[in-house]
Amino acid sequence: MNETMTRSVTVEREFAHPPEKLWRALTQPELIQEWLMKNDFVPNVDHAFTLQGDWGSVACRVLEVDPPRTLAYTWDAMGLASTVTWTLTPTARGTHLRMEQEGFRLEQEQAYQGARYGWQKFFGSLETVLARAG
Repeated sequence: MNETMTRSVTVEREFAHPPEKLWRALTQPELIQEWLMKNDFVPNVDHAFTLQGDWGSVACRVLEVDPPRTLAYTWDAMGLASTVTWTLTPTARGTHLRMEQEGFRLEQEQAYQGARYGWQKFFGSLETVLARAG
């Protein structure tokens, strides 16, 4: 039964920017590269793309595109087969952004802890890009 048990990493933050601005940062390759990794992302369902970091690469496939509300893609790297889902909700101050990466098996503790740390860092970088971008 433990083989089917999985965990998720969820990060939520409110940004003082409209959903359309966050959507651009999540879907334009040159902006994605600034806060996440080098990539060949295209916001089309079934598009296969690669995220390239100093440590290696992530094979991904776009699952859902609903601008500027929902973006989901697979995230397969180093034995981890997971799904990343971004949900953007307009607020009085800007946008509530929720990211959930699901699919960490219980024995993948290092990947799980790495994602918990990494996504916090990526969100900080995303804020920097949003503050600078027009």
